[in-house]
Amino acid sequence: MTKGHADLIERGARIADELIVGIIQNVNKKTLFSIEERKEMVESVVAPFPNVRVVMFEGLLADYLKANQIQAVLRGLRATLDFEYEIQMAQINSKLYKGMETVFLMTDERYSYISSSAVRELYSLGGDFSDMVPDTIYEYMKNYKR
Repeated sequence: MTKGHADLIERGARIADELIVGIIQNVNKKTLFSIEERKEMVESVVAPFPNVRVVMFEGLLADYLKANQIQAVLRGLRATLDFEYEIQMAQINSKLYKGMETVFLMTDERYSYISSSAVRELYSLGGDFSDMVPDTIYEYMKNYKR
């Protein structure tokens, strides 16, 4: 989780009655941490927000939303490349789950250069990524046995 993600969650929590942060188990994606570890890390960041909860799921986002009667998903956009990918995903999800809406928030300019993949690379190579992730995430990663 980057500072960009944390900022998006904080802003989303201000405009939604309830915000659910989904941690997906994607078998096609290699992650540094288990889904349980990722959930624990995200929960440490969202703890100050009483209307935010963290859930784990696998499979299609549209299926999870439909099964739980969730009408909207919040996504962050950093640049035009993000938009091209995200609009395609929004349209696919809308086709899979009629009535579902995707709400886009622009990333705060302070975080527009940060990506999870850049943080992962810096982490794996021993680089300094402390200004890219929330403090609790940094401490967790710094103390994690690779």
